[in-house]
Amino acid sequence: MAIEDTRLRHDWTRQEVDALFALPFNDLLFAAHSVHRANFDPNQVQVSTLCSIKTGACPEDCAYCPQSARYDTGLEKEKLMAIEAVVAEASRAKEAGATRFCMGAAWRSPRAKDMDVVLGMVKGVKALGMETCMTLGMLSPQQAEDLAQAGLDYYNHNLDTSPEFYGEIITTRSYQDRLDTLQNVRDAGMNVCSGGIVGMGETASDRTGLLLQLATMSPHPESVPINQLVRVEGTPLADEAELDPFDFIRTIAVARILMPKSHVRLSAGREDMNDQTQSLAFFAGANSIFYGEKLLTTANPRESKDMLLFSRLGIAPEAYEADESAPVPRESDSSDLFYEAV
Repeated sequence: MAIEDTRLRHDWTRQEVDALFALPFNDLLFAAHSVHRANFDPNQVQVSTLCSIKTGACPEDCAYCPQSARYDTGLEKEKLMAIEAVVAEASRAKEAGATRFCMGAAWRSPRAKDMDVVLGMVKGVKALGMETCMTLGMLSPQQAEDLAQAGLDYYNHNLDTSPEFYGEIITTRSYQDRLDTLQNVRDAGMNVCSGGIVGMGETASDRTGLLLQLATMSPHPESVPINQLVRVEGTPLADEAELDPFDFIRTIAVARILMPKSHVRLSAGREDMNDQTQSLAFFAGANSIFYGEKLLTTANPRESKDMLLFSRLGIAPEAYEADESAPVPRESDSSDLFYEAV
């Protein structure tokens, strides 16, 4: 393995990504941690809180999702929250240590009559001095522009998996639909939050395909959530086999190498991870988490448990300056490092 100083890359090939996944585990972790350390403070983690502003009754058929109206998961439907209630949730999240407040609605795309409320939520949370993020499904160019004008910092729209495996998971919207929404977000000037889910029955080649799709975007997504499938009774993936934790850590590590300037988020599935697995993920380059008891509708470690782990590891929450669009990565004499298997 050779270490090279080079430009930030958007021309990764499948062969290169496969080679990274195939590295001996210790070599891969060393490479990923070196890239992480060159671009970020290795002992800081960005902390976000996720709030479900409208729960259930989604018309999509995403096979992993308990909010789909097509599956009986026992989830109670809830209407769109009031602006004041969302701002109050954000205020509590800030007091608990979160710097970014993410709002998610179970929609295929926002309806015109709901946009004014959504825009009010963005403005209210921004007034607290927090970063804002939303995930509302597909966006038109005008909707993206409206959100940007309201002050939305990040828009989350995951690709979920590789283009090849995507049809096994979702049939109600295409891969291109997702890419189009991400382009609308970019064109409006917002930061992109986009990643995927592992452990859905995909092959190792599909994990390569997902990360390759993200790493060849120009620019890279500023935030890359890597989710581990949460198996929910009533969904088609409820009985899916558990993913090997080492495969999950490999995915985090390869994402860090391919997208050295992006925040890589250790996202859904943390409730089922022990402290050792989470610690390895942080070492491998994860530097963002969701903080709180729930991720939309699924469990997440309690805030006190996260802070206890942070204390044991010597990790601190990353600060956020309200007058900047995003946290500034750590300065390095050799930025844009990447590792190439030889």
